[in-house]
Amino acid sequence: MRRPAFLPDNLVLLLLGTVALASVLPVHGSGAQGVKVLTNVAVAMLFFLHGAKLSRASVVAGLLHWRLHLTVFTATFVAFPLLGLALRPVFEPLVGPTLYFGVLFVCALPSTVQSSIAFTSIGKGNVPAAMCSASTSNIAGIALTPLLVALLTAGSAGSQGAPVMSWQAVAGIVGLLLVPFVAGQLAQRWIGPWVARHRGVLRWFDQGSILLVVYSAFSEAMVGGLYRQIDLATLGILVGLCALLLAIVMPALMFVSRRLGFSREDEVAIVFCGSKKTLASGVPMAQILFAGHPVGLLVLPLMVFHQLQLMVCASLAKRYARRAEEEAGPAARPVAAAPAARP
Repeated sequence: MRRPAFLPDNLVLLLLGTVALASVLPVHGSGAQGVKVLTNVAVAMLFFLHGAKLSRASVVAGLLHWRLHLTVFTATFVAFPLLGLALRPVFEPLVGPTLYFGVLFVCALPSTVQSSIAFTSIGKGNVPAAMCSASTSNIAGIALTPLLVALLTAGSAGSQGAPVMSWQAVAGIVGLLLVPFVAGQLAQRWIGPWVARHRGVLRWFDQGSILLVVYSAFSEAMVGGLYRQIDLATLGILVGLCALLLAIVMPALMFVSRRLGFSREDEVAIVFCGSKKTLASGVPMAQILFAGHPVGLLVLPLMVFHQLQLMVCASLAKRYARRAEEEAGPAARPVAAAPAARP
């Protein structure tokens, strides 16, 4: 039976179920500390496996397409943050300072890896370049996202609800994410083949780690009573604001790609890698960067943006695929044989 198009993807359904569980049965006290330790172990193992899984050869090959990567990098770490700041007069009064800083955090995050590559493949784009660009963005984001968050929140450190980032938080990001990733790269020679053979199992481990982090963050928010501040109207406004970000960024990337003379295949990779934000790295980062703040509320914009980007990119990938088939149609069709001459 074919999956209905209106249903969210499985990960989002699991995330919604996790949020519901945290709302009804939040973990607290000594149990919360145990879950936090387990979460840190799971996240460190997740990035260790990512390091072991990523091929160095594909990174080196993809890096040669520097114009494409520079375009994606600029969109991810320059255009998005500037857009978030420019829209502050609209965003902050509508959703309040805490959710607004959650939106700023989304703007500072790197691109996704798996879904960017998957949608580029569906849209018949440049998959090797997307693989390298998304992976490089994710690795660079471990260092750049904390610095961007510090810059974006520097002018609002005294505002109510504004998270303040410390260099200790940056060290926490490096220790929890970057060090395990580098260790995985170093161990790739020995465990790389095993990781390649068990990609399906590792995918479930990836998702399980994300769910554990989300459960911990939302449990903390529920115990603190912070969700009384969110009503359906505010949630609806937040969805609209996240949709506005996508509605600005994606057409802009299409326009820039065509003006810079990129091929259709490169445009597909640029649009999908440059417009997406990672949930897998974002939630663990938020727990470290915003320790002592309402992490559940701060990652809510990320969860909303993640679902919207999946739905929009799924539709756009199909349109790109149809366009590729139409362009290749005349060349792809076999030439009919000429009828034999009658005697």
